[in-house]
Amino acid sequence: MENYLRELDDRFCEQYSDYVRLSALEGYVMPDTLYVAPDGNIARRDSSVMRLCYQKEKDALLRKLKDGIADTSFTFNFCFRSLRDKLSDRRRKYTFAKLLPGALKHCGETAESAGEKLDIEPRFWKKIVSGKLYPEKNTVLALALVCRMQTQDCANLLNVCGFSFDDTSVRDVIAHYLIEHRIFNEEMRDNCLAEYRITNLPIKRGN
Repeated sequence: MENYLRELDDRFCEQYSDYVRLSALEGYVMPDTLYVAPDGNIARRDSSVMRLCYQKEKDALLRKLKDGIADTSFTFNFCFRSLRDKLSDRRRKYTFAKLLPGALKHCGETAESAGEKLDIEPRFWKKIVSGKLYPEKNTVLALALVCRMQTQDCANLLNVCGFSFDDTSVRDVIAHYLIEHRIFNEEMRDNCLAEYRITNLPIKRGN
């Protein structure tokens, strides 16, 4: 396996926190969450001890998890705004449409060039850019990946759309890693997404 995929696996084991899904894996050993503190009282360890990185058989467990992954993340590219939302946006200092130009400028892109890299109908992308529609989370993550966006810019765009990186989501953990570590080479990016069966990001690929 390529080194970058090994590093991705290590990061995933450290970050992924869907403990219901993890504990259901055959061979997963539930860690002791209670212990005797120095003062003699019973204390509870942080739930992070349940992550795969603390399992002796983490590699085997990770393979089982990967085998059962199915990308069920939302596939629409946008959501409609209510009249109340549209009126509220006029008063808000930060909205997706207001933050987008600056985020794209930081990575040398424009709204037009970014739209050409996304698998979204141009008419809907124009409405997203103008603020008439808001993008779904898949779209923001895809945008960050294809435009080589800075992590903070991506986080800001997610935030104004009502989202954030979620460590219980396979998709979010992988996308966050790629953006944070600036793994934007198309082949490497696509290999990482394929390794974790992430198929629903609206990224336009060559024929």
